[in-house]
Amino acid sequence: MAHLHKNKRVQVLFGALLVAFTAPVSAQLVISGNENKIDLTSGAPRVVPPVAPDSISILDFSSFPPSVRHLNDIPNSVIGPPSNIAITPDRRLALIANSLKLDAANPTNWVPESFVHVLDLATAPPRVIGRVTTGRQPSGASIAPDGTLALVANRADGTVSVLAIRGKEVSSTQTVKVCEPQESVSDVAISPDGKLALASAQKGGYLAVLEIEGKQVTATGRKLSAYGQPYRVVITPDGQLALTAGQGYGNGMDRDAITVIDLKSKPMRAIDYIPIGAAPESIEISPDGRRLAAVVMNGSNLGPADPNHSRNGGVVLLTRRGRTFRVVDEHSVGRIPEGVAFTSDGKYLVLQCHPDRQLWIFSVKRGRLKDSGQRIKVPGMPSSLRASP
Repeated sequence: MAHLHKNKRVQVLFGALLVAFTAPVSAQLVISGNENKIDLTSGAPRVVPPVAPDSISILDFSSFPPSVRHLNDIPNSVIGPPSNIAITPDRRLALIANSLKLDAANPTNWVPESFVHVLDLATAPPRVIGRVTTGRQPSGASIAPDGTLALVANRADGTVSVLAIRGKEVSSTQTVKVCEPQESVSDVAISPDGKLALASAQKGGYLAVLEIEGKQVTATGRKLSAYGQPYRVVITPDGQLALTAGQGYGNGMDRDAITVIDLKSKPMRAIDYIPIGAAPESIEISPDGRRLAAVVMNGSNLGPADPNHSRNGGVVLLTRRGRTFRVVDEHSVGRIPEGVAFTSDGKYLVLQCHPDRQLWIFSVKRGRLKDSGQRIKVPGMPSSLRASP
């Protein structure tokens, strides 16, 4: 009997160790990419002397206020949608697109880069363990729900890179032509069932439809209409709707709009346009799919001499109503807001204010936003933002 008890204790101990080694790193990670080489306050991107290397800030919302860890010398950029970071469902890896580098022949300009960092989140401290070659100017990224496949939009090539994820190994397996380079494919979103992806052709003014079968991705040639220049694109957790936000002429005054696309209609089509503020930069869907957040420039990205220049950007909260969304709350925030992300429990919303080098944190209560007053300083101009699933 004692021998049986001993074996049982060994089995329990082994099981506990197995769980310890396979359990998610944290359920509440938010990662901010911070760069130090391109300033936006003059009204157009311009190279500035780097005051420090680019960096990554990792926020852990297991408690509030969140703990923060900064990792230096991880190149990333503000050029591209703030979805340049993606985190695997098991929260053990992050992919960080490095879309450009300064031009060695002309220090006031930049040229496309062509790789994605692989960041190991399970080590202490987290560290970059490799890089994967992509097309030119890798930008918005998305990881499939099963964690085995990632898609990265390559803006300078008009392509999407397909990456295979096996444990901590990430490799490029396919390149899919989506549009012409001048149409600027910027972001990509994968549906919850892993069978569909939508890529935003920003300058083309449409979303391209991709089909996923196993690890093979095919461009179907289908195009979905969108307001303005679609940039960030997301799909609701139930797979019913896709949402993208686009900028029109960009004078800092005219209200732009979110496009709502019905993915279950035959054929898929745009069914609604929701006016929000001027020049939306990023949007994000809440984990339960009930809320959508958007950050808008509202003139804060215009030069100081522009008559429509504003000192503040904005954040807009929308709530789902059937097969569309409606605006329920708006707040002023700092200048040039870039990324926005809900924590994985949906209780907090984090956004970036680029020139202020700050992350703002709002709580989400009773379907509204409340400024928590928490401001997290980061060692660079925050440019990309993603929360763990």
